[in-house]
Amino acid sequence: MILNQRTRALRVQVEDLVKDLQNLSQQIGHQELAVTVGELRNRMGEPYMFVIVGEVKAGKSSFVNALLNAGRDICAVAPQPMTDTIQQILYAETEEVIVVNPYLKKIMLPVDILRDIAIVDTPGTNSIVEKHQEITERFIPASDLVIFVFEAKNPYRQSAWDFFDFIHRDWHKKIIFILQQKDLLSPEDLAINERGLYDYAIKKGLAQPVIFATSAKAEQDGRYDQSGFSQVRDYIRTHVTGGRGAALKLRNNLNTSRNILERIRTDLDTRAEQFAADTAFRDDIYQTLDNQENKSNHHVKQLIENLLNGYDRITKSIGDELSDGLSFPSMLLRSVKGIFRKQSSIKDWLDELTKKLEQNLNGELKIKLNEGVVDLADSVQQMAKMIDLKIRAGSTVVKSDTYIFEDIAGKRAAVLKELQEAFAQFMSRSENFTDARLFPENTSVSPNIAAGSGAAIIGVILATVTKITVLDVTGGILTGIGLLFAGITAGLQRRKIVNGYLEEIARGRERMNEALETKLHAYVSTIKSRIRSNFMELDALLENEATQISGFNDAYGKLIGRLEEIDNGLEIT
Repeated sequence: MILNQRTRALRVQVEDLVKDLQNLSQQIGHQELAVTVGELRNRMGEPYMFVIVGEVKAGKSSFVNALLNAGRDICAVAPQPMTDTIQQILYAETEEVIVVNPYLKKIMLPVDILRDIAIVDTPGTNSIVEKHQEITERFIPASDLVIFVFEAKNPYRQSAWDFFDFIHRDWHKKIIFILQQKDLLSPEDLAINERGLYDYAIKKGLAQPVIFATSAKAEQDGRYDQSGFSQVRDYIRTHVTGGRGAALKLRNNLNTSRNILERIRTDLDTRAEQFAADTAFRDDIYQTLDNQENKSNHHVKQLIENLLNGYDRITKSIGDELSDGLSFPSMLLRSVKGIFRKQSSIKDWLDELTKKLEQNLNGELKIKLNEGVVDLADSVQQMAKMIDLKIRAGSTVVKSDTYIFEDIAGKRAAVLKELQEAFAQFMSRSENFTDARLFPENTSVSPNIAAGSGAAIIGVILATVTKITVLDVTGGILTGIGLLFAGITAGLQRRKIVNGYLEEIARGRERMNEALETKLHAYVSTIKSRIRSNFMELDALLENEATQISGFNDAYGKLIGRLEEIDNGLEIT
């Protein structure tokens, strides 16, 4: 009684374990596994379950009828295949047939042997009705013993052994073999086939195969010493009945749960591997963006340095000319000339000097802009083009063909497809490469400036933007210098005039440097941000996946811990 109480307590624990196992299977999106665990839960309260499998006309129904010894045929037997449904045979005080669905019915019988066992008679493994095998496979995980029935004269049919692989390799179920219709063979031929079956089962990985040769006809004719069924019943009494069935079933349920947990572990590892690949793909994109941004900013720096060097050289040359022209001899000469020209020769000279500065600056900087902006535009284009190429190649990273979590694989495929499409649109829209907030003065630049992809017009936009920026700055310089020169008279000090020029030039240089750095670096950063914004949905998917994988791993760890604890309890009992 104490043993029974402990077994019942352990059974409650196993039932709770299987319930949580089903919840985990559903949560990870493994619907097929969730159905399997559901079948296991539904059958935990049933007696120790035999599932009878084998090919059509192997003698399965005849074997069941003889084993039940009910005085009549419970399972229909005929020359043509008769078992067109799965028949689950259970004990009941009164006989009843319950049709569960077109493919499954329960037969309730007041037969003593059914107090300790339940029998499931299945259609042939080579049945033409595909639904039969699908439902048969649902019974296998919840089975406690699989009885594989072969024709004694031919135990080598391939379809039967393919099904054996499913039972043994996938679910590690306990299997015994029945060579049925042994009366159709001579003792010598029967011995040969028994040995052949034994060797083939060993080859298939089954240790110490258990084989019984039976004749249902001899059993039902009362030739019990020739039927072989007494050995089958002895095996059942030794291994199942006599109070052992409940504990054995508990052990089988626990082993099946372990098998399912191993599958979940494998699937979670696959999922983690996929997550790592997707994360590496995303990180590679971002690293590429950072590298391309650095390259573009390097081109910005080179362009600005080149422009400022030209600016320094030209303004120094004009400054030297101004300083020389303000010397006493030069000023005296211009004053004398002015008497005969009726105008200020000093003002004429300063106007000419201002025009010369304007021409030299604009001419020099225009050339340097045209040369430098090509490299900068190419660098910004490469930022977009390289990401576009990586996205197109990224579809090969995702292993959706073998991924078992269909809903996650579907979401991932949808996100990557949308990413490809969205980025293709991003590349084709020129407005993504203009920014009125950065360049409000550049009214001539519009999204329709050029046909083709946005990347193709970056050079046009940058050239226009930088040109306008430089002209604005140099224009400001020239205005300041013009105002400075406007009030110059012969009485002003040379040093003060030169210093005023140099101060104005220095302020202009600072404005030019600041304007170019701010606008061009910000432009590069803006393009990078716009490219990266295309990955927001992928980032969200990966963040959610990381959270889910962590949660599933925690749940798995707790379940495997509980299973081991129950397993230890079973060892004690």
